Amino acid sequence: MPTYAFKGRNRLNELVAGEREAATQDELRALLRREQIVMTQASEKGREISIPKLGRRKKVKAKELAVFTRQFSVMIDAGLPLVQCIDILGEQQQNAFFKDVLRQVRQNVEEGSTLFAALEKHPKVFDSLYTHMVEAGETGGVLDLILQRLATLIEKVVKLKRSIVSASIYPAAVITVAIGAITLIMIVVIPQFQSIFLGLLGPGELLPLPTRIVMGISGFIAGWGGLATAAILIGSSVAISYYYKTPKGRWHIDSLLLKTPIFGSILRKVAVARFSRILSTLLSSGVPILQSLDITAKTAGNVIVEDAILKVRAGVERGENFVDPLKATNVFPHMVSQMVGVGEQTGAMDAMLGKIADFYEEEVDTAIADLLGLMEPVLIAFLGVTIGSIVISMYLPLFTLIGKLAGGPK
Repeated sequence: MPTYAFKGRNRLNELVAGEREAATQDELRALLRREQIVMTQASEKGREISIPKLGRRKKVKAKELAVFTRQFSVMIDAGLPLVQCIDILGEQQQNAFFKDVLRQVRQNVEEGSTLFAALEKHPKVFDSLYTHMVEAGETGGVLDLILQRLATLIEKVVKLKRSIVSASIYPAAVITVAIGAITLIMIVVIPQFQSIFLGLLGPGELLPLPTRIVMGISGFIAGWGGLATAAILIGSSVAISYYYKTPKGRWHIDSLLLKTPIFGSILRKVAVARFSRILSTLLSSGVPILQSLDITAKTAGNVIVEDAILKVRAGVERGENFVDPLKATNVFPHMVSQMVGVGEQTGAMDAMLGKIADFYEEEVDTAIADLLGLMEPVLIAFLGVTIGSIVISMYLPLFTLIGKLAGGPK
């Protein structure tokens, strides 16, 4: 079936353009009329040879998805037909992979599929959280409202991730620069001083102990020792990565991360904020509680938290209230259990979970700001002590030589 590129005007007299598959132009005109589009121009596209592009990004960033969802909700709220919304949003995407996905979604919807079923075919772009919220919106006739909530949720999750990444960029950059500078000094500068000092030593004379230590480290790094250390570090990283992919490894590493000083507390707050925000959004959108807990568990990001949420779900399924299994997990703070209990008793659990999410998102921002404030002087002190020690160890032999010259024959 040929593909036609068309131009036309919608019921708001706005110019629209796109592509459709149709047997003839008359069939295309009838198809567009059902979408409340009056066709003004159409031309059949020639058959093109598709050449795969190397390095094409087959991924949709969370920010791209948030912008798409926000625009989608605005267009649905304005009364535009569903197919037309998807077509317009698909054509304006810069991400070629996302554009292809939206074309397939549009085609499925045109063929009579629900939006939920069409999105569900692309789990790499639209996860279970997204699709089930869309399903709730379609069922309840409030798709625009659900899409607004989804966009807000994705934006908040992106902000939370950005906070964590920004907290790690500064120390990682400083440590990388420090390691590079120290390695350069050890490999290039220290050997030059070493050859000079050894040439000036008399029989039986030794360099100062700090100088000998630095030169020993320099020889180790410049020789096979440095390559062996780098190989061990790379090998360890690869081994840990593979181990984390196993159920047992993921359990041990996630458990260890939650127990680490300072960082463990931040990760726990992030998990609570994410759990509360997602569950609040799902419940307020009309998704059943058991299904909401299933989806929230899958998006927890930590297997310990995921297991705790599934235990809560099992308790609720047995007929227990929400609070008791939540307390029994020992993962969520006592305040969370108490506030959820109040929300359950008053029938406003979604609103209470939203307040918990707001509180812990602020807690995460504060904790990250405090951590950055603490790490800055620590890193500066580390650099000062390390480089200062190297410089002093190189000056000590000079002081000894100057003393000999000053005390020599006049």
